[in-house]
Amino acid sequence: MRDMRNRIRGWGRAARALCLAAALSLTSAPGQAAIDANALGARYDAGGANIDFRVYSSRATRVEVWIYKTSSGAQEKVRYVLSKNSTTNVWSKTVPVSTLRDSYGITGTVYYGYRAWGPNWPYDSSWKKGTGTGFISDVDSNGNRFNPNKLLLDPYARETSHDPITPACTDGTLYASGVGHRNKDSGACASKGIVLANDATSTGSKPTRAFRDEVIYEVHLRGLTMNDTSLPAAIRGTYAGAAQKAAYLADLGITAVEFLPLQETQNDQNDIDPNSADGDNYWGYMTLNWFAPDRRYSSDKSPGGPTREFKAMVKAFHDAGIKVYVDVVYNHTGEGGPWSGSDGHTVYNLLSWRGLDNPTYYSLTSDYQYPWDNTGVGGNYNTRNAVAQDLIVDSLAYWRDELGVDGFRFDLASVLGNTCEHGCFNFDKMDSGNALNRIANELSPRPDNGGSGIDLIAEPWAVGGNSYQVGGFPWKWAEWNGIYRDQIRKKQNMLGMETITTGTLATRFAGSSDLYGDDGRKPWHSVNFLVAHDGFTLNDLYVYNQKQNNQPWPYGPSDGGEDHNHSWDQGGVAAEQRKAARTGLALLMLSAGVPMFTGGDEVLRTQFGNNNPYNLDSPANWLYWTRDGHEANHEEFTRRLVAFRKAHPALRPANFYSSADNNGNVMEQLRWFRPDGQQAESGYLNDANNHAIAWRIDGSEFGDPASAIYIAYNGWSGNVNFTLPWPGNGKSWYRVTDTATWNEGPNAVRLPGSEDYIGGEWTVYGLQGRSVLLLIAR
Repeated sequence: MRDMRNRIRGWGRAARALCLAAALSLTSAPGQAAIDANALGARYDAGGANIDFRVYSSRATRVEVWIYKTSSGAQEKVRYVLSKNSTTNVWSKTVPVSTLRDSYGITGTVYYGYRAWGPNWPYDSSWKKGTGTGFISDVDSNGNRFNPNKLLLDPYARETSHDPITPACTDGTLYASGVGHRNKDSGACASKGIVLANDATSTGSKPTRAFRDEVIYEVHLRGLTMNDTSLPAAIRGTYAGAAQKAAYLADLGITAVEFLPLQETQNDQNDIDPNSADGDNYWGYMTLNWFAPDRRYSSDKSPGGPTREFKAMVKAFHDAGIKVYVDVVYNHTGEGGPWSGSDGHTVYNLLSWRGLDNPTYYSLTSDYQYPWDNTGVGGNYNTRNAVAQDLIVDSLAYWRDELGVDGFRFDLASVLGNTCEHGCFNFDKMDSGNALNRIANELSPRPDNGGSGIDLIAEPWAVGGNSYQVGGFPWKWAEWNGIYRDQIRKKQNMLGMETITTGTLATRFAGSSDLYGDDGRKPWHSVNFLVAHDGFTLNDLYVYNQKQNNQPWPYGPSDGGEDHNHSWDQGGVAAEQRKAARTGLALLMLSAGVPMFTGGDEVLRTQFGNNNPYNLDSPANWLYWTRDGHEANHEEFTRRLVAFRKAHPALRPANFYSSADNNGNVMEQLRWFRPDGQQAESGYLNDANNHAIAWRIDGSEFGDPASAIYIAYNGWSGNVNFTLPWPGNGKSWYRVTDTATWNEGPNAVRLPGSEDYIGGEWTVYGLQGRSVLLLIAR
């Protein structure tokens, strides 16, 4: 399906070989539901004398907490039976720290996990770990998959000890069910929760800008600095390294950095064989815990270190005026889906949620035997269930309040709009009980004109059913506008093969009112982009005709990837390729909506034609920090174009370029023009034979420093003459930039005050094919 990445399934080289063979108690605002009402997780009390362990399970018949002195390779020191609150279904146990110290020798970090019994595997007092005593079935008719041989990670753990697969624990079948695996004990190798003391590291003062004023830079945290030799080797690829790039991004004009997933995932194994792509999970879309910052991205991996270092990074960005967004994955989990074992039985991993309360945390088929899957990577998280929703809301609130995050991008967010739990899928934005509306109602989205709150961004599609929902999300949600991406790409690269009228372009340039205006949303609910992590880079969009994913390491191989990219190599002419990249970036920065581009696009970064590098934790997939002449020129082009956008509020309208005066008369803020200088009417805009369009924005309506802005786009292959419209009384037109091949170099975008004089009304300007012209009136 369009936009679906072939993401890594499973969480380890050994496990992947099997799995891929087949398929802080927070205060709520008045009138809102209580956030973290059950205080789940493992927490020290106020005096630090006791630890309260609390975990949810509605179907378990017995739950024990097993406590360890070391994170891996050793057996438990002590285990306790938890008591169940029959009203809340919360199991709890309070353990004195002094007992752990004096009786069991646990004097430092406390590591823990849970073991659970239930109807399919009831408790038997003679059970010993690594045995099948009490076993009835791997799954029963109600979907229960309890197995006490599997040590389970607390879904509310604030940090985790290690990945399930490590150099010392390479057998992924330890976590599996089925005839051949159910009696394998996972305790010594399993990921464990870490009991953290409160941390006072500051995250600084959060920016309060309105979302419409953002310029978003999407980047992989590790990839941001792994190639940066100016940084100490110990902090490359880490939160501390990323913090050192705050000044660079601020100078580039970035206002929000959007990191690919930073919640705990299986990725340490990437270092087992760093010269191979086999089994690697680079992007991180297989989450193992929704509270814990990923340890791999911390230079300080000691308990509490990832949390402190993450918060210090957030403060560095906040101090530079930059918001921090995190890509979050609540549509599926890192437990993955079913895989067929060698014994012919369907096998499942039990790492956390599935072993605690499978039907609560996962959407299942109507017979409760299999996952319901709209993700393509193992099955839907049960986003319709209120308890499963609690986990989403509680973890988001933790990242907002404790870790300082300013906003979130939600992977395959249509799954969050599901209105049924088992045996079906239906997206309905009007349903008050879906996760989308709970998130928006309880987590205080940022007001339209700025202020405190969080920014919510949806990837508005999933797999199958009615999950493709570009333009279909509820109020307060912005969306990745995949239609903007596709139509601009087609116009630039598919001339003569795809029909995109100038009227269609006009709608996209002006904020996609057809998608967002029909339900009262605004231009800034459209996150405009041409490329994202999932696909070609900006450079590669104009350099490759097809994906090049089967290259040897370090450029591949990567399976999957979209086959229909609307890309074109511009005839193989390097100057034309650079022009196309400037034109695409200019259209992006001059469109109403919120622009987003990916890390390295400012310097024409290449992935060598690989459009699905999810598994490439390699130098070819990391940003580079040296610049040749063309890269330096494009970086300066980007910097100045971003600065122009930020300096001109007319490019960031709060509404769809219309306003009303005191008498209720609608005032046009934008007019469309034909190349001959006449206003473009519907006949011109809807004629597929027309490929050139221009528009004039009245800057005076916005308090803009330019009384008018004029933008012309020649989508034709040859030159087109544009007759300029009226610039205003006593005004003339001045050129800020022209993306044509003749205008390369560090000064391709003129600095304020040094723009080129062009002329007044009726001046004729010859614009090269596939180029953009930007003028201001003064």
